[in-house]
Amino acid sequence: MVAVIVPIAVMLAVVCIKQIPLIGGKVHWGLLLAGALSLLMSGIYNPMDWVTAYIDGLDRLSWVILIAIIGTMYAETQSAMGTMDVVLGAARSAFGHSPKGLYVAAMVCLIIFGSLLGEGLSAATVVGVLCVGPLIDLGMEPEQVSASLVLGGLLGSLCPPMTNGIVLASSLCGADYDTVIKWAFLTVPFCCVVIIAFYTFRWIKVKSLPEELIPKEKAGTILARGWTTLIPMMVLLAIMILIYGPWNATVDTNVLNWIWGWLINLVSGIPFISGLSNSIVLTLITVTIITFFYKKTREYGVKRIIVESWKKYLPCGAVHACCALMLGGFYAGGLIDKVAEWALTLNVNVLKLGGSAAMGLMGMITGSQSTVQNVVLSFFGPALIATGMTPESVALAGSHIAMGAQAFPPTDLCTIVVAPLVAGIIGRKCDYVKSMMKSLPGFLFLYGFGVLLLFFPFA
Repeated sequence: MVAVIVPIAVMLAVVCIKQIPLIGGKVHWGLLLAGALSLLMSGIYNPMDWVTAYIDGLDRLSWVILIAIIGTMYAETQSAMGTMDVVLGAARSAFGHSPKGLYVAAMVCLIIFGSLLGEGLSAATVVGVLCVGPLIDLGMEPEQVSASLVLGGLLGSLCPPMTNGIVLASSLCGADYDTVIKWAFLTVPFCCVVIIAFYTFRWIKVKSLPEELIPKEKAGTILARGWTTLIPMMVLLAIMILIYGPWNATVDTNVLNWIWGWLINLVSGIPFISGLSNSIVLTLITVTIITFFYKKTREYGVKRIIVESWKKYLPCGAVHACCALMLGGFYAGGLIDKVAEWALTLNVNVLKLGGSAAMGLMGMITGSQSTVQNVVLSFFGPALIATGMTPESVALAGSHIAMGAQAFPPTDLCTIVVAPLVAGIIGRKCDYVKSMMKSLPGFLFLYGFGVLLLFFPFA
């Protein structure tokens, strides 16, 4: 476990202690040092093995990188079409006189879309970009806006009905899915209410928005006039619902396979390029193409959209490039397996806390709730069931713990994507580490609530 703890500790020290000469406070150096230490402490010295590990890290991050690039392009087209003006104008008209109400409305919107899509990152990146303007107008910092989008999107992805986290946990624990979902309709909304209330009263201090920012027209009038600009976003929502709908077990409604099946087969198995087969990436590509049927987008110019979006992605791309070495180093050094092996050595009396800690640590180094569940809950769950807990209780708790853990620093992939999108939209710096730290209390609550469910099960 020393090989796991030291790289993470060094990285956090570099990022947090700005007094360190030359590299203090610089995220890129922290990520690179963590990756290098993980390789060295695992006995990997051959330069070619380092190159292989780096390529593997890039491959594992490929879908994140592609979502960031294409998501930035999509956001640029939405700005060109005037979609943001329509949505923001309607939001301000409906909720503008109540700053706290506007913030709650934005969070609820993100949670609803996340629950319908079953995927938090898509809700945060696609729907979230439409919420950036109103939140900035509330006087929020860029990092607070980014943290809010990530919180809303990921909380929503845990909400029924399309909750991949609960589906996976139920499968790994052999639990009755309907029973787990029934209780999730209580536990997840409870967590959402507590977290939204906490951030609403902590961050929203203004009493009212400036009068000039509130449209004189009714929200319905604004939407009626600009509804055509919302079509790409509605298409995106429809595609995601068709992909993740529970009916897919009997009827295949994954339209991406029909449209992009040839591309999925073409890129399959090709390092990094295989990220193009990711459903969110393909959905963003699809709706971005649709936006070019609009005259305003074509007048804005394809070249301008590509150039502007690429400029906005570059700061994020530098972080991605450094993060690839850290992630590749963790996998090449077998650190993922070491976390799993450590959890297996735990005494039954500390199994609940130790297993939860293992899930938290796995979330920190992978940024993926599915990886946390597949690697840790796959053995942690059966071990808990052997102590007398019901499979449904374990699945419910495990899904909450994994969803909170995936957003822990330093490898919160959702924030790594969302922070630069926010920066690009507002034209200001949005530090992704600060954003992670601002969303951390909310995810710690979700994680902690999951741990409590292990000690006070009711499913």
